[in-house]
Amino acid sequence: MHQKKAVAQAVSLALAYVAFGAPALAQDTVQGSIQRVEVTGSSIKRATAETASPIQVISREDIAKSGKATVAEYLQTLTADGAGSLPTGFGNGFAAGSTAISLRGLGATSTLVLLNGRRMAPFARADDGQKSFTDLSTVPMEAVERIEVLKDGASSTYGADAIAGVVNIILRKDFTGLVFKIEAGESRYRDAEQGKAAITWGKGRLDEDGYNWMVNAEVYGNHELMNKDRSDRDWIGHGDIRPWGYAANGQFASGYITPGAASPSPAGAIRDPKTGNYVGLAGCSQFSPVTAQDPAGGCLWYADQFRSMQPKIGGINLYTRFTKNLDGDLQLYGEAGYSKRDTEFTLVPPSTSSTVAFPPNAANPSGVILYGNTILMAANHPQNPYGVATRVRYSMFDVGASTRSADNEFSRFVVGLKGQRFGWDFDTGYTHSESALDLNYSNMINMKVLQQALGNPASQYFPYYIGTQAGKNPASLYSAMVVNAKSHSTTELDVVDFKASRELFALPGGNMGLAVGAEYRRLKLDNPSLSGSEDGTINSSYVAAKGTDDVKAVFVEVAAPVLQTVELTGAVRYDKYKNFNSTTPKLGAKWTPVKTFALRGTYSEGFRAPGPAESGAQSQSTGNSSVRDPIRCPGGTPAAGGATQADCSITIGAVKVGNPNLQPEESKGYTLGMVWDPLPNTSFSLDGWKIKRSNEINPLSYVEAAALPTAIRQDNNLVVNGVVRPNTGTLLLSNAPYQNSSYTEVKGIDLDLKQRIALGSYGRAVVGLTWTHVATWMRVEKNGTAFQYAGTHGNCDTSNCAGTPKNKISVNANWDYDKLSMSAIANWRDSMDNVRFAGDKCASQFADGSPAPYGCKLASFMTVDLSARYKLTANWQIYGSIQNLFDKVAPLDPLTYGGLSYNPMDASGAIGRYFKVGARYQF
Repeated sequence: MHQKKAVAQAVSLALAYVAFGAPALAQDTVQGSIQRVEVTGSSIKRATAETASPIQVISREDIAKSGKATVAEYLQTLTADGAGSLPTGFGNGFAAGSTAISLRGLGATSTLVLLNGRRMAPFARADDGQKSFTDLSTVPMEAVERIEVLKDGASSTYGADAIAGVVNIILRKDFTGLVFKIEAGESRYRDAEQGKAAITWGKGRLDEDGYNWMVNAEVYGNHELMNKDRSDRDWIGHGDIRPWGYAANGQFASGYITPGAASPSPAGAIRDPKTGNYVGLAGCSQFSPVTAQDPAGGCLWYADQFRSMQPKIGGINLYTRFTKNLDGDLQLYGEAGYSKRDTEFTLVPPSTSSTVAFPPNAANPSGVILYGNTILMAANHPQNPYGVATRVRYSMFDVGASTRSADNEFSRFVVGLKGQRFGWDFDTGYTHSESALDLNYSNMINMKVLQQALGNPASQYFPYYIGTQAGKNPASLYSAMVVNAKSHSTTELDVVDFKASRELFALPGGNMGLAVGAEYRRLKLDNPSLSGSEDGTINSSYVAAKGTDDVKAVFVEVAAPVLQTVELTGAVRYDKYKNFNSTTPKLGAKWTPVKTFALRGTYSEGFRAPGPAESGAQSQSTGNSSVRDPIRCPGGTPAAGGATQADCSITIGAVKVGNPNLQPEESKGYTLGMVWDPLPNTSFSLDGWKIKRSNEINPLSYVEAAALPTAIRQDNNLVVNGVVRPNTGTLLLSNAPYQNSSYTEVKGIDLDLKQRIALGSYGRAVVGLTWTHVATWMRVEKNGTAFQYAGTHGNCDTSNCAGTPKNKISVNANWDYDKLSMSAIANWRDSMDNVRFAGDKCASQFADGSPAPYGCKLASFMTVDLSARYKLTANWQIYGSIQNLFDKVAPLDPLTYGGLSYNPMDASGAIGRYFKVGARYQF
């Protein structure tokens, strides 16, 4: 049973927090008369300026002036976005083809995304095989009216997942007219082309005609960008970073030979049964452009020879809304949306030595196959000189690069009724939303056929020639051995909700407000694994999730202006799940002693229910992350007896299995801050926040999993003074079951400044600055081990190992003059220590063993974007933008696995200066 503490105790905790101080996020002040509306995080109609919670409001003009192509691109520039955010270019992740935001770096699963105040079906594949989230790619950008980002907990209003905050994307509701828009872009390298066309039509004015019907349609496409297309952009996209002082066998290298082991090579390498070492076959230059080859005789090659930097994308978004005023102050509304987005990434060719995991069965009770040990080259294979069956390490260039196609369809339908009855403002509706994802991985390998083709002389497929002799293979062999692995995943969400609010009796500061509501929600998730992975037949591990959630909830909220200068707010929500229930309160206070100054603060509790990917009995996934092998690289130094520097930053797999006994995560959040307008055109806010997320659902950390004695290793054991040390071979795989284990505590400060400048006959200007400082980001495991990630490259267990910079700053300047509007935005992130957690050894080394880069520090990075708009006539507008105006190169990042030698969140510095132009016509 999951129970929360009483509201009274919450007050005391909030006051205790005030005692040691920390501020809360900023929001814009509003000039002039204020219309009372419903604000994200509250069900009581009010003005944005009145709320005690920190809210950032982003207008459609803000998005347009940024020059960003999608809602996700814009949101990922927010200083509050952190580790766990999913950029478009992360093509080798679990949820490739999607995009997501991660407020406070707590992961996309702790950030609730709403569309017009209601939930959407999650993306049909969990990130990291675990975390369900909302895909921002499905949002029709041209239909956006504004975005409200609530930066404190809101489970008391919305239920689960709103631990770090809420992103409420509000679409246009009362548009009339007809607008055409078309735009195109390309990089300074004349590649990475993109285009978009949109039309928006609306008819009827609610106040005059009693109805409004709005339709929006947009179609867009991006060309694929390869890493090799940036081969002359310093280290960007390079797997081989030896020119900058690193060793040959980095994380994107393959084909090298080490004592007793070898990574797959396109020429092939086979193991000498007498020495136990691998010997490379001839013909490397036919396949690899690398000239400084492996001195041990391997055939070095790097992932940038094949891998995409940005995917090929094609998509459409359709959205319509109809609103009709009925008699008696009632309003009927309905909305429907459809999105289709197809993405395609290119990855490296398959290999013959995969290690795969899948649910245990009678034929394989361990659920793991080490094909590197079981696929052998037969004794009489024409390319085997040893006369006995032997192991082979081969990257199948003859098959070709693998592509990952992720085709996602999203649909959503809402019908509702709102109005006034018996003194109450009410709103009730039904929402159905679903997401369908079709994955198609090309050039996957039927490992059973491969095993026969290499090792069984009686097989119809024998012999399979490799390397330079692959041209001898018949087409029939490839037809049987090479397959497309597919899956069709779906998520469905149905919600019935009701809420009502009214004013009650008068208080000294005004009338007391009350809101009540109820909700029923059903989520169904069916994400099967790729065909052939269920029993280890193909060269991919099993990743699947299945389950259903039924949630019933009720909530109540009050707003009490107890004095002319003081407003107190409170809310509590009760959610009932199958295996637990949750009661989540929230308290807020705002004191406005003078019109231009206010203090505000909130205390909130929240929760996140275990998703089907984590709790489903049929759910399992195998993720990968970079770790230091504690056996072969103790203390950051390769061990004697055959270990190499590669063991100090090795990518391993961890098998994660659904646990039906999981309990929900719980959180407590605090904000405290001030809003001040010291001058008529100056806005200033300083706010602080603290979130503690307990009972976290995590797999065993990769660091701990790597140290388990049950971890699966190769048999190239260390040999010291002629003595073999058992179970010390190259680390491959470990078990990391889901568990309620750790807690995470994050604290920081947000600053928001805005200055409006009147320029007389030269128009007007606005200059703004937002700054987020992460003072601490600490995760504490069940055994008490603490990992501090603030200012480091961790947490590398999360998504793409993008890191946790302590400071992020965004500065924008807008100038409007007659028909011309110009904007400049500078986005800066702080440097990070290149360690997996504070106090750890440097995560990367130069070839000479010294800390890398720059004494173990990843440099800070800043880009400046420029945009301009000009009204040719009352109807015509032309516009353009330059992203990364000064063509800054993203710093070399040897640790992240989200981008080749650059951090994926610095993608604009990898792509280079980018130009866009467009035109807009409005009837």
